[in-house]
Amino acid sequence: MTESNHLTTSFGIPVSDNQNSLTAGSDGPVLMQDFQLVEKLAQFNRERIPERVVHAKGAGAHGYFEVTADVTQWTKAKFLSKVGQQTPVFARFSTVGGEKGSADTARDPRGFAVKFYTEEGNYDLVGNNTPVFFVRDPQKFPDLIHSQKRNPQTNCKDANIVWDFFSLSPETIHQVTILYSDRGTPKSYRYMDGFGSHTYKWINAQGEAFWVKYHFKTDQGIQNFTREEAAQIAGENPDYATQDLFEAIASNNFPSWTLKVQIMPLEDTKTYRFNPFDLTKVWSHKDYPLITVGRLVLNRNPENYFTEVEQAAFSPSNVVPGITFSPDKMLQARIFSYPDAQRYRLGANYAALPVNCPHAAKANNYQRDGFMRFDNNGGAAPNYEPNSFGGLKEAPEYKEPPFEVSGTVDRTPFPKTDDDFFQAGELYRVLSEEQKARLVDNIVDQMKSVKPEIQRRQIPHFYKADPDYGIRVAQELGIDIEQ
Repeated sequence: MTESNHLTTSFGIPVSDNQNSLTAGSDGPVLMQDFQLVEKLAQFNRERIPERVVHAKGAGAHGYFEVTADVTQWTKAKFLSKVGQQTPVFARFSTVGGEKGSADTARDPRGFAVKFYTEEGNYDLVGNNTPVFFVRDPQKFPDLIHSQKRNPQTNCKDANIVWDFFSLSPETIHQVTILYSDRGTPKSYRYMDGFGSHTYKWINAQGEAFWVKYHFKTDQGIQNFTREEAAQIAGENPDYATQDLFEAIASNNFPSWTLKVQIMPLEDTKTYRFNPFDLTKVWSHKDYPLITVGRLVLNRNPENYFTEVEQAAFSPSNVVPGITFSPDKMLQARIFSYPDAQRYRLGANYAALPVNCPHAAKANNYQRDGFMRFDNNGGAAPNYEPNSFGGLKEAPEYKEPPFEVSGTVDRTPFPKTDDDFFQAGELYRVLSEEQKARLVDNIVDQMKSVKPEIQRRQIPHFYKADPDYGIRVAQELGIDIEQ
């Protein structure tokens, strides 16, 4: 293969002049035969792929995860099997509601996604910087996101539709309290915690299973902007968090997080005081203390943002032996929706892209063809199974232990074993006086432009969480309430 630093077309044809189009005379029209210009413009027209519907604005980096404690009594996952073992990772952080050009400092949850390139295939842990979420049933998810996006008539952000949805969905109160607290505007991606949020299942070598929740605790300490600081930074540098992460790593100031988990025995689901798969609630640390697992370190910036960050595709469906799913309704829906979104956004062969393909394992299957197939497409091997030509075979040794599922098929809500307001109230009561004041001020700042009937419908949710909470919001809005 001949190598040079000559500019060429996509097909290796040398480009003699990249400054001037081919024309009929110096002032004449451009000729159709200028294939270099046609290729350049056609490629330019197609540079943008569909942005993510959620988590569109983000930053990412490479690093490693190192096991620092023995957790083999709970899981047989090989990448967690030995203290000191390191696994390469790629992490992506993001805002949720804004478009790609939005500000990094907007009041919004932050996505926290980690791709572990393990020897048993890729494991994606896709969560947020909050341990809970707004809703617990996937039927409500598109409606939630629509309410946080733009008004379909004005194409502007609209506080009325935000609080209309919140006020009609009491289960949102826990996440709303977090979002409008100091944690709603983290100082940067380095200064926030991350959570798997959902409940997952770990399985050990003996086939015993346990429920698990993930907590990434920032080693830099939690730091947040005030609402005023966040607004100022948004105007001065909307890419503040993206720049901060890149520059920290470039200066060898590698950010890190300590991974801790909560472990719940399977039988506790029958007796715990609320449904442990309810995504709007947290498990008490007193009931299930945090257990250290290891350390996540990010130490290498992407060489190219589009290739490594924009094309990075995560999905909760990517689990490895020793880790699997729970009955969490939101998790069950994400198992489908994430890879479906990636196939739409990146194409059917998105898993073969360098940032997404397994690094420590090899993808072996009978999936063929499709747009942008850029490997050997399986070569001359058969593309069906079973076959009698020495093809790939199943691996029954990786079968998960069976579990029992039963029930009447129906559209039913979560069992009402606990109300929607208790944990939001607990969170409010642990805040300092200054933190409570900022929480109320942040809420009122947005709600003051909301229609009075929506205000009056939302305020009782705050009051049910804690009377002081509701009274303060009502007073600041100038609304009399009777409870």
